[in-house]
Amino acid sequence: MDLEQLAEECDIEFTRTGGPGGQHRNRSSTAVRLTHRPTGISVVAGDSRSQYQNRLAALERLSEKLDALERERRETERRKKRKKRAFRADREKRLREKKERARKKALRTRIRPSDADRI
Repeated sequence: MDLEQLAEECDIEFTRTGGPGGQHRNRSSTAVRLTHRPTGISVVAGDSRSQYQNRLAALERLSEKLDALERERRETERRKKRKKRAFRADREKRLREKKERARKKALRTRIRPSDADRI
């Protein structure tokens, strides 16, 4: 997506920020906060003393986040499409192993005096 089109879909807010850059940075509102209206994603850029450079940096960051979101959505869709079915042999093996574990656990139980009469 073009950065100009992306900027049209965003709410732009200018704020003050601290950090390196001294008084010039603290006095003027050079930090930029972009909120993408359709998705609600918000990014902040206040690295530079220039409001214009911060705006470009924020647009780049937002673009990267939106691309990552789109990639994740596509990956999730791709996973949903692929349904894996277990083979009968695998199911039978799993059931045999489960039955064997159950038998072993049953052997671990203590023999109560009432059960000893039955043996």
